[in-house]
Amino acid sequence: MFDGDQGLLYYNASKMYLFGQSMQLKKYTDYGLRILMYLASFEADKNCTEPKLATIREICETFSLSANHVNKVVHHLGRLELIETRRGKNGGFLLAKKPEDISLAFVIRQLEGDEKWIECENPYCVALPACELKGIVARGKELFYDYLSQYSLKSLMVKAPQLRQIFSTAS
Repeated sequence: MFDGDQGLLYYNASKMYLFGQSMQLKKYTDYGLRILMYLASFEADKNCTEPKLATIREICETFSLSANHVNKVVHHLGRLELIETRRGKNGGFLLAKKPEDISLAFVIRQLEGDEKWIECENPYCVALPACELKGIVARGKELFYDYLSQYSLKSLMVKAPQLRQIFSTAS
């Protein structure tokens, strides 16, 4: 449980729950995290002297994603300065920061956008003047990001050798 005093947000069996309802990230965010994990897994390879450049095609083949989706996410990760892109015949992209310097809270917040988790004004809800739900959900959102701020991309690399093997086999 993230917030013992209110019990708003909890984690169980690889799912997050808010008010007992399962929460799900956008596919866009999921793809961004997969790409970052892919890049971090190869960066964690102590046998590599040169950083591995990934390509759009490689990511598409590994995760069975469309090039259009991957291009959009890679472009966004580049604008966030999380990855560095290199043009040319032998071009590609790689992490621009160390995995330990990439906060999961930052990545998810940026890729998810600052959308409201509950919309009371559009369409207008007649309960709004007396409703506490909006404030409680906002607190749950804060707790969610506070919890994620404890983790970095490096936290996902505990099994980096296995991830590298899986990624290499998948493509």
